[in-house]
Amino acid sequence: MAERNRGFAAGLATAIADGGVSIPYVFLKHYHKLNISDADAMLLIQLIAFRDKEEKALPTIEEIQERMSSEGDAVVRMLQHLMKQKLIDIVESVDPISGMQVEKYTFTPLWMKLSELLSQEEMQGDAGFGQSAGGASDQAKTQEPGKQEDNLFYIFEQEFGRPLSPMEIDTINGWLDHDRYSEPLILAALKEAVFSGNVKFRYVDRILLDWSRNNIKTVEQAREYTKKFRGIR
Repeated sequence: MAERNRGFAAGLATAIADGGVSIPYVFLKHYHKLNISDADAMLLIQLIAFRDKEEKALPTIEEIQERMSSEGDAVVRMLQHLMKQKLIDIVESVDPISGMQVEKYTFTPLWMKLSELLSQEEMQGDAGFGQSAGGASDQAKTQEPGKQEDNLFYIFEQEFGRPLSPMEIDTINGWLDHDRYSEPLILAALKEAVFSGNVKFRYVDRILLDWSRNNIKTVEQAREYTKKFRGIR
C-alpha cells in the first residue's frame, strides 16, 4: 500500500511540474525596476494563471484572495496600484465562440514598459541605467505618502461599504486620467449621490458628466449649480 501511495505521489508530482504557467523571464528579472513589489508581482502571476489555466480573464476579488496570503482588502489596494501605474488595464473584447462582449485584464501595458526599460538599459548601459532607475524609484517613493488617489478609493469604499471591484477602480482612474476631473469634484459628485440616496457609480458618473457639460470645474461651482437645480436660494 505504501509503495502504491509513493507511486501515486510521484506521478502527481510529475503532473504538477508539467502544469506550469508561462511567465516571461524578463518580468521575473526586472519587475522591481518598475516599482513593482513582490506582492504585486505575485498578484500579476496569479492573474496570468487564471487566464492561461482556467480561462478566467477577469477573476473576482474573492477568487484572487483565495490564492493570496494577503489579508483584508490588500488585493484591492494592489490592483489599484497596478492600474494607477498603468501596468495592467481592463479591456473589452468579443468572445470568438459566443460572440458576446467580455471584459478581461490586459498585460500589454506591462510588457510595453518592460520593453522600454530594456531598450533604455541597452542604450545607457547597466551602470548608467541603474542610477536612472534608482532616481525614478526615489521619485515614486516621495509620492507615496498621503496618496490622494488612494484616499479617494478609500472614501468610495467607505460610502459603498465594501471593497471596490476592478471595473469600479478602472472607472475612478478614468475619471482622474481620461476625463481629468479633479479629486474634490469627484468627491462632491459622490456626496451629491449620497444626498440623493442613489449611491451608484453610474449615478456619480452622470453627475460628473452633467457638470462637465455645464462647464463646472470647481466644487464651489458645483455647489451653486446644485442649489439652482434644487431651487434653493
